Formats: sequence, C-alpha cells, structure tokens
Amino acid sequence: MVSHDDERGAPATTPPPDDAGAAADRATAGDPAAFRVTAGDPLPLGATVERDAVNFSVFTQHGTAVDLLFFDRVDDAYPSRTFRLDPGHHRTFNYWHVRVHGARAGQIYGYRVFGPSDPARGHRFDPTKVLVDPYAKAIVYGDAYSRVAASGPGDNAASAMKGLVTDHADFDWDGVEPPRVPASRRVIYEMHVRGFTRHPSSGVAHPGTFAGVVEKIPYLKALGVTTVQLLPVFQFDENEVDNRDPVTNKRLTNYWGYSPLGFFAPHRGYYIEDWRAMRHLTGFRDMVRELHRAGLEVILDVV
Repeated sequence: MVSHDDERGAPATTPPPDDAGAAADRATAGDPAAFRVTAGDPLPLGATVERDAVNFSVFTQHGTAVDLLFFDRVDDAYPSRTFRLDPGHHRTFNYWHVRVHGARAGQIYGYRVFGPSDPARGHRFDPTKVLVDPYAKAIVYGDAYSRVAASGPGDNAASAMKGLVTDHADFDWDGVEPPRVPASRRVIYEMHVRGFTRHPSSGVAHPGTFAGVVEKIPYLKALGVTTVQLLPVFQFDENEVDNRDPVTNKRLTNYWGYSPLGFFAPHRGYYIEDWRAMRHLTGFRDMVRELHRAGLEVILDVV
C-alpha cells in the first residue's frame, strides 16, 4: 500500500508504482495528527463513517491508479492530503477502497483517477481533474466553481465540486414507518420542492426548502393527498444552462433539477442549513420522517 502527501498536494501526472508487498498499515507523514491508512472495504460505495475512521470506496473498471484527496476548504487549489491507492491492497475487482483512521464527518474530499486517454473508445481519464464521488451523500462547491474548468485543459481543484463526508448514525426516526397506501386509494400530489413554497403566499417560514414542505403538511392533508411525488431532489448544477432570457438577457438556470450530479446527495439549495452543517444531513430526512408521520407516502422522481 502506498500513501503519501506530495509537497503542496499537487496532482501527480504519472501513476504510482505497483508496491503490492508494502505494509497494509502506514501513517501519513508530516503532521502530528497524521491519519492512519488501512486497506478498507469495497462495499458500501461512497464514504462511510465508522467508529474511528471513514471507509472510502469508488468504482473504476479501466482506471489504473486512484488518488483520494482531502481538502481543508471547498475552494482550495491544493489538497491538504493525498492518499495514493495501491492496487495490491486497495483494489477488489473494480472497486478501489481505503480506510482512513482519524477522518470524520465534515471532511471534504475528491478523487483523481489515472487511466487511458482514448476518447474514441470512451476513455477520457485526466488526472489533472478532481472528480466528485458519484456515491457522495453531500456535494459542496464554492464561489469559484466552474463547469468550464471541469472540461477545459489544466487543473481544476479550486473550482471543482467535491464530496462531503456525512454521518447518518445519530438520526432519530422516532419509530416512524413508511405508510402503505393501497393503490386504489392513492391520491398523488406531484411537486417541485422549491416551487411548492417559494411564493410569499405559501405563508411558510422557510420558502423553497425541505423545511417548507414540512410546514405545508396540514395543507396537503386537507386536500386529501395520500402520496407526495417529489421532482428531482438530488444535487444538480443550477448553472448548467447556457441560454439567456431573450428580453432581459439574464442567464437562465436549471430550475427543475434534471441531469443530477449525484443520486445520493440531496440538493443543497433545498436545505435551510449552511453546507458546513450538512455533515449530518438532517433536512431531507426530517422532511421524509414528518411526511410519513402524517401518513403521507413519498415517491422520488429519478431521472
């Protein structure tokens, strides 16, 4: 196993040497509070908080080497830690994995993946790019975020979306179970989380958010609704649209939430918490719990 920090956390442009005979345990150097690295497990995918560690796992079939990157701030140009994964200890089939002891919820992270650059065969590996974990349970980005930098030449660490380690263990469902409404009785209300309460006439304290939906539960019950169907609630890029309003010339945004970036990360724009508090991700689960408590089913649009 190989784990290292290069001088400024700058990306390496060549993959690490195969070192299958190295020790499976090794502390990272250069920091009194160094992390300790062990092989980790291939499943579950994503970042999983454990008692004194976080297990990271990502899938790549054609990748030849993987770097796990830790960042202190979301818009840092260089990672504070780079963990290079040796395929001899950190790969199981097509899963690359590592357990980082000392890591905890709230850690910002991303990946660099080495591999062939052969667009004709669908291979576009570029280790200068920071990649977001597709199984991240929270996705964060700063004011410098740039879609252009993600697809253009050169390093994009400062402007990349990144994953945020979150901890699910302490959420209290209060014993609430999902209701089971017979299909013959089902009355479905399809809604957009933001659109449902964004107008002042909604009368909610937190318009356009998961919390705003909770505030409107009495309204839904009064309508006779049994089931809430939510348009995409997964993290998406509001600025992916290049079109402009033909009258005002104002740049349009992706309002509906289709083309999600991560199917396991609720859209941060629907939370009332600042993203730095999202390590516990209670807003979405609070909404689901309260809808279920009121006897309302929840269906998610997955597109």
